[in-house]
Amino acid sequence: MLVTGASTGIGRATAVRFAAEGANVAINYSRKTAEAEETARQCQAARTRGGREIIVKGDVSDEAQVKAAFAETLARFGGLDVLINNAGIQKESPSDEVEMADFDRVLGVNMRGAFLCAREALHHFVALKKPGVILNNSSVHEIIPKPGFVSYSMSKGAIENMTRTLALEYAGRGIRVNTVGPGAIVTPINDAWVHDPKARANVESHIPMGRVGQPGEIAAVFAFLASDEASYITGQTLYACGGMTLFAEFRENWAS
Repeated sequence: MLVTGASTGIGRATAVRFAAEGANVAINYSRKTAEAEETARQCQAARTRGGREIIVKGDVSDEAQVKAAFAETLARFGGLDVLINNAGIQKESPSDEVEMADFDRVLGVNMRGAFLCAREALHHFVALKKPGVILNNSSVHEIIPKPGFVSYSMSKGAIENMTRTLALEYAGRGIRVNTVGPGAIVTPINDAWVHDPKARANVESHIPMGRVGQPGEIAAVFAFLASDEASYITGQTLYACGGMTLFAEFRENWAS
């Protein structure tokens, strides 16, 4: 399997979870080698049933680097059964002040990158006439607007329809495509509030379950969707968000 953006956060937790399940894990990263190496160390420590991990560098928004990352993974593992599109970034700005370079970068990683990786995985599955699993890491912001993060919201909305389209197109070939939609999770992308008790309490006040999630809880959802226990599920987004998508502000009846 290949996990993109696996050097920190949900990507790291997912790589470690699959390593614990005995999978061969390709750890993709684009910037900090030391972080990817730490993921590899945690994978190795988690193993009880064999398998191995490799580190594969590559910017998912760059077609040539994606092809190279897949070629290396296939050469070293001899094949691929599961792709997890996890790499993602965001950039805050009022929508009327968005710099197009920032806009293009967010869409390039979150949307273009997810498609490029999915395309390469599909090419492998189809060429060998084998089943496979593609899982995308999206967000509650597939369906919940996120003012100030328009490019991020747009990219996650696109992931939903990409998932549905690819799932429908390849269902007859035994290829399943699904998405996980995390809510507020303790990861580096959320450092702005994770380590600030007041800000964190404000975030948690909007979550029906009253707490933020941990990366391992999202990794567990990926593990389920990749398993044979999810063999009849395709084209879906499974939200793991503590109830954020349930319109938390309607917990009290103020509308009627």
